[in-house]
Amino acid sequence: MAKEIEGFIKLQVKGGAANPSPPVGPALGAKGVNIMEFCKRFNAKTEDSRGKILPVVVTVFKDKSFDFVIKTSPAAVQLLEAAKLKKGSPESNRNKVGTVSWDQVKVIAEDKMADLNANKIESAMKMIAGTARSMGLVVNGAAPWEA
Repeated sequence: MAKEIEGFIKLQVKGGAANPSPPVGPALGAKGVNIMEFCKRFNAKTEDSRGKILPVVVTVFKDKSFDFVIKTSPAAVQLLEAAKLKKGSPESNRNKVGTVSWDQVKVIAEDKMADLNANKIESAMKMIAGTARSMGLVVNGAAPWEA
């Protein structure tokens, strides 16, 4: 028989660096989850992506046990890495701060495909390109499906 779910907790934690301090500790403690157990298991699973921000969805069951699913890094973080920037533009419609190529957008879209609600790679690329524009990044060249 399946365990009864009490709730979900969504967090963004650096890979391999989960610790009981905020935001992890208070969010998990409020639901009665063993914080150190989560930190140990999360850090063991994310050792290979140390330092990257990873979204995680923790499923908390009625008996205070838990399970978690690690998602891929946010598109904005990956775009900043591709453009070699620290942050996006505060006025993205006026000030452009960097550029990315369609090849870079395609790589990010392929990585994020499992987390996006897109059926085709072109749709995922359009979503990533929209995120880039909202951050003040210019996508160089013509879109591959227009050429």
